[in-house]
Amino acid sequence: MSTYKDSGVDIDAGDRAVELMKASIAKAQRPEVMGGIGGFAGLFDASALKNYKQPLLATSTDGVGTKTEIARAMGKYDTIGEDLVAMVVDDLVVCGAEPLFMTDYIAVGKVIPERIAEIVGGIARGCQKANTALIGGETAEHPGLLKEDEFDIAGAATGVVDADNQLGSHRVKAGDVLIAMPASGFHANGYSLVRHILATQKLDLTRTYEGFDKSLGEILLTPTEIYTLDCLALIKSQKEKLRTFSHITGGGLADNTARVIPDGLNAKYDRSTWELPAAMEFMAKTAGTPQDDMERTWNCGIGMVAVVDPSIADLTVTSLAARGMKAWVAGSVQAQSGPGASSLEGNYKKR
Repeated sequence: MSTYKDSGVDIDAGDRAVELMKASIAKAQRPEVMGGIGGFAGLFDASALKNYKQPLLATSTDGVGTKTEIARAMGKYDTIGEDLVAMVVDDLVVCGAEPLFMTDYIAVGKVIPERIAEIVGGIARGCQKANTALIGGETAEHPGLLKEDEFDIAGAATGVVDADNQLGSHRVKAGDVLIAMPASGFHANGYSLVRHILATQKLDLTRTYEGFDKSLGEILLTPTEIYTLDCLALIKSQKEKLRTFSHITGGGLADNTARVIPDGLNAKYDRSTWELPAAMEFMAKTAGTPQDDMERTWNCGIGMVAVVDPSIADLTVTSLAARGMKAWVAGSVQAQSGPGASSLEGNYKKR
């Protein structure tokens, strides 16, 4: 006799995982959420959209990539969900949209209820930080396709922005100022390079290397900063002179900024306005990674950029500081011929 459990799928374990995650999900809600978890679809009351002149729905989907392998190797699963939320919702605010709700997908080789609950707990915590409702998700057990301790996560979110308030490259002008918001670490990009360095240089995730106060694994698992509420606050207070944002993810600072720069302009960053994060400097020096390769792979210390009219540059920095976000002027937008571009100049500030 063959049963579903014999094939590697444990329905009872899945049910227990759902029970364990309910408390976390209950904290990641908004008043518009209808019903609870367990249905075939999540429901969100959209009647508030009647208050918009021309509501545009924005959607984004992403994953965490191979940072999941660091979590697996460290046996630490309670923060990786925050990374997932950050990668999704912070893409939405770039166009001015407020993230409303999110769903997640978790694929595992074997359902271990407590581990699933830790992952979802991180997702719920991230949603709380972004005031985004977690209204549904799916956990899939894939025996034979994934090893028992392997997993992957992905998510999608929906937001809304009034058409008149949409941010983007169409608002950017020569003379605009680049306001940088610091990254909390490597965030969730470039971990294939990180893992390559770990393997080739035989680095130990559990070791605390000289100059650091925590293990390398703990550093690499630092959750991605969630900028959503800081950005939304700027949109609310400075929407007339706020041009757009750039979320610094895969491709690095220059490539991501270029995505919001129109033809005929170039966003120039001055490296001397900030320090290269110590952990990134350590990894690059250890492996001999060239600076240009590093800058196209990691965020190099900046996780989000606001492009603003020069008249509100100081106010923007002050407003973010009041919210606990230590931002700074990192460059400006200048005229040039050809397609929109972004570049880095000078040397990083020394510690």
